[in-house]
Amino acid sequence: MSDDPTPITPEIVTEEEEENENENKGELVTQSSKPKFLYLVPITGRPHLPAQAQPLVVSKKRWEETLAKSAKENQGLLGLCYFSEVKGGYVYKEDFPKIGCVVRMLNVQEVQGNLQFIAQGLERFKIKKFLSDKPPFVAEVEYFPESKDDEDTVKAYAISIISNIRQLLSLNPLYSEELKQYLNHFSPDQPSPLTDFAAGITTASGDDLQDILETESILDRMKKVMMLLQKEIEIAKLQTKIQKDINTKVDDNKRKFFLREQLKAIQKELGIQKDDKTSDVDKFKERFEKLDPPEHVIKRFAEEIEKLSVLETGSSEYGVTRNYLDWVTSFPWGVYSEDNIDIERAEKVLDRDHSGLSDVKERIIEFFAAGVYKKDISGSIILFVGPPGVGKTSIGKSIAEALGRKFYRFSLGGMRDEAEIKGHRRTYVGALPGKMVQALKDTAVANPVIMLDEVDKIGASYQGDPASALLEVLDPEQNSAFLDHYLDLSIDLSKVLFICTANTLDTIPPPLLDRMDRINLSGYISSEKLEIARKHLWPKLLKRNKLSASTITITEPTIRHLIEGYAREAGVRNLEKLLNKIIRKSIVKILKEKQEKIQINIKSLEDLLGPPVFTPEKQMTGPGIVTGLAWTAMGGATLSIEAVKVHEKGSGFKLTGKLGDVMQESASIALSHVRASSQSYGISENYFDEAFIHIHVPEGATPKDGPSAGITIATAIVSMASGREIERPLAMTGEITLTGDVLPVGGIKEKIIAARRVGIKEIILPQGCVSDFKKLPEHIKEGIEFHFVKKYREVYKIVFG
Repeated sequence: MSDDPTPITPEIVTEEEEENENENKGELVTQSSKPKFLYLVPITGRPHLPAQAQPLVVSKKRWEETLAKSAKENQGLLGLCYFSEVKGGYVYKEDFPKIGCVVRMLNVQEVQGNLQFIAQGLERFKIKKFLSDKPPFVAEVEYFPESKDDEDTVKAYAISIISNIRQLLSLNPLYSEELKQYLNHFSPDQPSPLTDFAAGITTASGDDLQDILETESILDRMKKVMMLLQKEIEIAKLQTKIQKDINTKVDDNKRKFFLREQLKAIQKELGIQKDDKTSDVDKFKERFEKLDPPEHVIKRFAEEIEKLSVLETGSSEYGVTRNYLDWVTSFPWGVYSEDNIDIERAEKVLDRDHSGLSDVKERIIEFFAAGVYKKDISGSIILFVGPPGVGKTSIGKSIAEALGRKFYRFSLGGMRDEAEIKGHRRTYVGALPGKMVQALKDTAVANPVIMLDEVDKIGASYQGDPASALLEVLDPEQNSAFLDHYLDLSIDLSKVLFICTANTLDTIPPPLLDRMDRINLSGYISSEKLEIARKHLWPKLLKRNKLSASTITITEPTIRHLIEGYAREAGVRNLEKLLNKIIRKSIVKILKEKQEKIQINIKSLEDLLGPPVFTPEKQMTGPGIVTGLAWTAMGGATLSIEAVKVHEKGSGFKLTGKLGDVMQESASIALSHVRASSQSYGISENYFDEAFIHIHVPEGATPKDGPSAGITIATAIVSMASGREIERPLAMTGEITLTGDVLPVGGIKEKIIAARRVGIKEIILPQGCVSDFKKLPEHIKEGIEFHFVKKYREVYKIVFG
């Protein structure tokens, strides 16, 4: 078929011409009737071969004149030339191949604006020269002489070609019966048409067939066609094999399907097996009988089972009801695990899994003791608050193990949809129960330990407020009748022990916080970290990497240096990462240097991890410089506050250091108090009338806020104004009022731990923090002198004497 988009209509043929054409139809062109000049038409796709007869469609607009002149001047004989592609829809005489095929046009018709005709291939021709440069293309041509190859050899090849064609026809069902009959018209005595016919029935490319067309020697042409036929036979065999494999598989599946259906019918007739609906109903009833559900659940179950029994299995409502019953019967109604409330065992589990945190362990044991006394662990929601890496989640697991209860944990961090807590209505596509129902289903008991991680990072959006949804879950007065939207049944969560974790309390809604029993995990001092690394982290990492304790050893001074120089944070997560890094680098060294044992010391530690991140902190000294103590979500921290007089050109006050609103107010209050009582603090009466004061808290890029720097800022102002500096390692924390009262602050444990870390030996605390101070373990307070003050005048006397 021509690639050109346009076709044509020939001129009307007279009756006399039509009779002459009918006489010549089907006959080869004789030597005397071979036209010396041919009109040429390009075709694409596949070249036309002699002995081929097939329909062609050409553009009327482009080739109408060519076909008309061929019909009139050459008795319907036309030259077809193969183009592998036609660029831009136009052809030029330079693009024509030298060899083409003479065809006789039969039954020319106009079809949908194109010209269609049957092209009956006659023989090859060769272009000698063109007589026109544009359509209609006319060329002077010559024809190939008869081949003079050895007749016996040619006949043998012809027989082989016929044999291969018959083999191909038997393999490929695409070849019709008519084609097999057509083959009978060819014999070994007609090698040229036989060869062209054989090439035409293959799926060879257009370029390969053009090569056949251009091959003058009949013997060479037959050899090439034999290769094409062999390739076609191999493809047909492979196709037959693939089809046979597929049919075998399909037939086998059909056979099994019919056998299964027959087996089902027989079993159903004999009462051995039930249909899908009956099977579902019986399965749900069997599950439900093993549970101890309340009355309202029994009533709902009966209604849903009755509905399932009348629904068609193919309906969407059947699927919804079936899923609902699956959840209802999978929920552990009335199934409780027995608590193993043993105080001594609980202490052993907590000591085994955690070093340090003695105050936290004591609080947990008190909780267990209350449960032993009333023989029930419920009604209390524990909230662990502390910086990252202090073991909040792992303590929850230890509590579950000590109680002998199932443990389930999920994170609330980033949760924005209240449906994740309370479930979706089951009318929605893909509806599921909330996390509480899923937790009880997965643990298969109604009294597990459920840990709600990252409760301070819960979000809110247009989809609802999950924190508000948690109120019903965590309130002991409400959770005995918690309603999940999917099940739409009251669920008793009062026997569940809820444990929540948070890094800070600021972002937890007050109504939610009010329902929790807070336990603070303040972090670890160096000695506790050393114990944790030695007893827990190092053995765990060796086991994880399948190393023996003798392969890589690390000394206690090295671990201490690692803690002080590389991992000063409140938790131990970063310490674990560094120990794991040491093990990885040591394994590389073992493999490269073929060492059997490696010992890690302080010197090799710096080779593995680089220089220490933290250097020994030197307390800033000088007039106007005071060390304060602060609390952050990452633990306690020391905070140096600087105050300087910029000039005496006028009274003024400037604050820097990215301070929050609360800290800015503290600074204003501290300045006002010192200014009002300046003479009693050894400051000249008119000092503040002329001085412009600048107060700065270093590390200005770090946001700082909170009500604990009042007395520190006041002391810095007094030190600056009086010119007296604090030369001993002293720190303080507390808020101040305009009248000089010192108010209590929080985070005492974290602040004391931070002070110990930098070597401070003397700390000033508000009198109101005595109760918090007394709860602290002795090893945290050891070696530090503490002063408790009610008024700022007491601070002044302690600091300046």
